[in-house]
Parts: sequence; structure tokens; C-alpha cells
Amino acid sequence: MTPRSWTVSPPLLFGYSPCNRLCRTETVLLFSRKMVEVFYALVVLQILAGLYGLWEGYQWLGLARRRLASHPGFYAPRVALICPVKGVEPRLEQNLAALADFDYPNYEILFTLANSADPAHDVLRRVVSASKHPARIVIAGRPEGCGEKVNNLRAAVEQVPEECEVLVFADSDGRPGRTWLAHLVAPLSDARVGAATTYRWCIPGTGGMASALAACWNASVASQLGDHRRNFCWGGGTAIRRPVFDQVHALEFWRGSVSDDLSLTRALGHAGRHILFVPECLVPTTVAMDFDGLVEFTNRQFILTSVYAPRRWMLAGIAHLLYCLALVLGLGLFLGTLISGTPGLHLFLLTLAVPLLAAAKGYMRLAAATELLPALRQKLLSFGWVWTLLAALVPFLFTWNAIVAGFTRRISWRGTRYELISPTQTRILSR
Repeated sequence: MTPRSWTVSPPLLFGYSPCNRLCRTETVLLFSRKMVEVFYALVVLQILAGLYGLWEGYQWLGLARRRLASHPGFYAPRVALICPVKGVEPRLEQNLAALADFDYPNYEILFTLANSADPAHDVLRRVVSASKHPARIVIAGRPEGCGEKVNNLRAAVEQVPEECEVLVFADSDGRPGRTWLAHLVAPLSDARVGAATTYRWCIPGTGGMASALAACWNASVASQLGDHRRNFCWGGGTAIRRPVFDQVHALEFWRGSVSDDLSLTRALGHAGRHILFVPECLVPTTVAMDFDGLVEFTNRQFILTSVYAPRRWMLAGIAHLLYCLALVLGLGLFLGTLISGTPGLHLFLLTLAVPLLAAAKGYMRLAAATELLPALRQKLLSFGWVWTLLAALVPFLFTWNAIVAGFTRRISWRGTRYELISPTQTRILSR
């Protein structure tokens, strides 16, 4: 081949012909158009979902106001208040003392823990001795094939006196107000109610952004409860009549379980019993954690949900994934228009609408919390950015939690590692 012929053939040999460049350009343009079409579909879906979420937030605020304006009633049977404890945590003694100081005429307290060597045992002894209501400590023993908390609860329930008509479950890390017990028990006067439940409202302590994200993440879960039939029990605040507890075979659902509240939810669901949300009993809880603690806590909640309520886990994962895809794709396309010099402000504005709607729903949650927890109003407002601005970011954390839950069933909970084989089978990996 002559040197003159090389002036044409090498570009053809190595694929640099004008025709190939034109084909690549057309491919890129076609791909861009397809991505824009996908973005429009996603963003419209997310805006509609955001508007629905905003309506849900308004409904949550309305429910809070209706409940606060209504009289709780006069139903006040004898109650067994059960609180599992493990280890000494910040403000433990004050939290437990609050459980012994409810403005309720007829209840007794059963504090339950695995063994008397637990560091919390001395704290419990002081609280029991100072309690104005009957109180005692139940030693549950070493758990086998179930979570330690579940084992503690089972042991306590088995020691509840027959005259106690209602069981109430509380956690040691919150500090409910004095009327909390009366308001939580009162709805059980309606025989159609299977259980009455509430939820925690986390307030950032030390830990900076990690604690703030934990508080916002938790608020998103709290607002899933409402005036509907999709409620779930929360172990830190659930009241149930003892006959109903026995009728739904709750102890059997606890056998081999790690999650006391989700297992109780399953038991009530199988029996077709309704769970009532009582927002006026929201429990303020201070959270202080670093990012490792945040990821461990939120991943654990999703792993538990994937085992005990797989449909709820799947729907939550899909919803938050679509939110994240809409934001990432929209910002990516907008940056692409900036680089290419083509008009793209409309892409940015459509993308911006999605997190703004999430922030608006976060504000609705905050407004409800300030009315439900009037003593903490100023403190909540000082952290207002946590439940508004961060509401646009927590779906990314939710998405990560959902993905992790799809690949593992191992969790760590208060120093013990578990493998969740099924809702009724647990393997203890280490203590």
C-alpha cells in the first residue's frame, strides 16, 4: 500500500471516521432523551407521592389535635407495667423513676432483666424501694433461641398477677409524662381495639449530625402510624388487655423471636385485631450516637422489618429508592445542561420540588410534635431544621437500610449478635 493511500485508510481502520463520530453523537443524544423521559416519569411520580405525603402529614397533625381535644375516658383497670432493662444507659434512673410516678390509681411495675449481675440491677433496686406503687424485679435467666428482651418479657408476663386486666410494655430509654399510662390504657375500653400503641419522638443529644439524622429518621417512622389499619405495635409503649394477649397467642409468637413488638403485631394481625395509635402518648427520647451507631441502629430496624414484616420492608425500600433515583437523575441531567450550555432550569426546578415536599411534610410532623409535647416546645423548635431540612436526605439512609436488609439477617443488639432464621427461629451467635 502506498503512503498516499494511508491518508485515508488508517482513520477507517481505527474507527475514527466522521460517520462513526456522527453515530456516537446520535447515540448519546438518544440516550440523553431517554434519560430525560425516565426523569419526567420519576419526578411526576415523586411529586404526586410528595403531595400525598403532605396530605398525610396534615392528617397526622389533625389526628394529634383531635386526640388532644378529646377526653381519654374513665376506663382504668388494674395494670401490670412491664419494662425490660439491660445495662446502664444515660438518665436510666430518672427514666425508670418516671415509670413509677404516673398519675394512675391502680398499677404495679415489673422490671425485668436477664440476671442480677447486670449493672442495672442496683439502679432497679433503688427505683423499686422508692416507688409509690408496687414494684418488683423479675430475673428472667439466660435466653435460648430468642432475643434477650423477648425472654425477659416472657418471664415477666408469666408472673403477672391474675387481677391485672391490662398489660403495658415500656422501654427504659424514654421518659413519658405523668398522664401517659392513663391515656394509653383508656382506649381499651372499646372491645374492638386489639391494642393501643404510641411511638418515641427522638431529640438530638450529643453526636452532632448523626444524632440529628437519627431523630429525623425516627420521625419518618412515627408518622407511619395514624388513624388507619396499617399500624404496628411499638415495644416502648403498647397496652393490651390480658385476655386479648392470651387469645392471639402472643407468647407463642414470641417463642423464637427477637422482635417483641413486630411479633405482637403479627399475632394481632393473624387474629384480625385492630391496633390503635395514641399520639398524645408520644415518648420523648434523647438520642446520642455517632455515624457507626446510626447505621447499626437503622440497619437493625430494617433487618427486623424484612423478617417480621417483609411486605412493609419491600414497599418502603421501593418508595425511597424511587425518591433517590429522581433526585440523582434530575441533578445529573441539570449538570449536563450546564456543561453543554443548553437550557436546563426546568429540570432543576422539577427536581427541587421533590425535596421541598419532603421538607414540608417534615414541618407538619414537627408542628404535631410541638403540640403533643408542649413542655418541650421551645427545644423542638430550636432543632426545627432537623425535621425539615433533613427530611429531604433521610430517604437515602432508608434506601441504604433497605438494601442492607436484603442481603443479611444478622444483627447486633445491646452486645448480643443474632441471626434471624425466621420470625419464629433465632440463632444466638455471640453474647
